[in-house]
Amino acid sequence: MTALEAYARRAEEYTELLGSVEAMAPVDVRRIETWARTFCGPLLDLGCGPGHWTAHLAALGLDVEGWDPVEEFVRIARDRHPDTVYRRAALADLEGHPRTWGGILVWYSLIHLEPAEMPGALAALRGALRPGGTLLLGFFDGTRQQPFDHAVAPAQHWPVGRMTELLEEAGFEVVDVETRTDPGARPHAAVHARSPH
Repeated sequence: MTALEAYARRAEEYTELLGSVEAMAPVDVRRIETWARTFCGPLLDLGCGPGHWTAHLAALGLDVEGWDPVEEFVRIARDRHPDTVYRRAALADLEGHPRTWGGILVWYSLIHLEPAEMPGALAALRGALRPGGTLLLGFFDGTRQQPFDHAVAPAQHWPVGRMTELLEEAGFEVVDVETRTDPGARPHAAVHARSPH
C-alpha cells in the first residue's frame, strides 16, 4: 500500500486526532504564524491534509491555498473550511506554477519520500517560489538518515545538518533552524529557507 492509499483509508481518523490547530504544539503555531508574516505574495500549504493550517493562515488574512494529493483530505478540508481554497494537487504539480508563491509551507509533507527523491523535491519547491520567497519545512530530525515505522506509512528521519545541505544544494539560503524533542514525541526540526533574489 502506498502512503497516499494509507492516508486515504485513515483520513477521518487522522482528522479526528490531528486535524485542528488546537491539537498542534503552541510553539509550532507561533513558528508558522511568525514565518507567514515574513514574505509578500501568495502562500501555498503543500500537503495540507485536512486543511487546518491553511484555514488558520487564511483567518489571519493571508492569501493562501492548500494542496493535497489525497482526495479524502481535500473533501474534508472543503467541508470543514468552506471559505478557504483547496485543490487536489501534489508536489509534481508545482512544475506548472513556476515562480508563483511568496511562501510555501511544507509541514511534514515530505516525510514519506525516499531519500533519493528529496533533492528533486527541494528543487521543485525552489522553482515554484518567487525570487526572495521562503520555505518553512517541518520534518522528523534524527542522528542519521533512516526510515522508521510511522503510524500511517513508512517515513524518514533526516539529520537537520543533512537537510540544510540539501536545501543549499537546491539553491536555497537557510535563514534559521529549530530543533526540539517534546516528551513522548520524535525529534522535530523546522528549517526556514529563502530562494535568493
